[in-house]
Amino acid sequence: MCPDSRSDATDILTLLGDKYVQSILVATTTTPKSAKELSDELGTARLTIYERTEQLVAHDLLVERTRIVDDGSHHSVYEANVEHLDIDLDDGRFQVSVETRDTPASRFTNLWSDIREA
Repeated sequence: MCPDSRSDATDILTLLGDKYVQSILVATTTTPKSAKELSDELGTARLTIYERTEQLVAHDLLVERTRIVDDGSHHSVYEANVEHLDIDLDDGRFQVSVETRDTPASRFTNLWSDIREA
């Protein structure tokens, strides 16, 4: 993902400056976690977790997946999607480039999307 407009770069930089966003990304780097797990681990209100995860998913910095529990119920879990981040200052503006993880699940999702669009 490479934002083309100044507002996209500013949005991502502002988002990454948020302490809750940073904590969520760090916490979900190794293991996908639910909003409840994140809330408990970070000592943060669940509403705050939901707001930040929604923003992170919208900017493709976090992936939302479904976890199915043994009893058949299911809930969303979140996993960091950032592999590498570059910030450049060029011609009086910021350029933000985000390299996302290429997991088997994301490759399958992309393949399925391509099939459906064909």
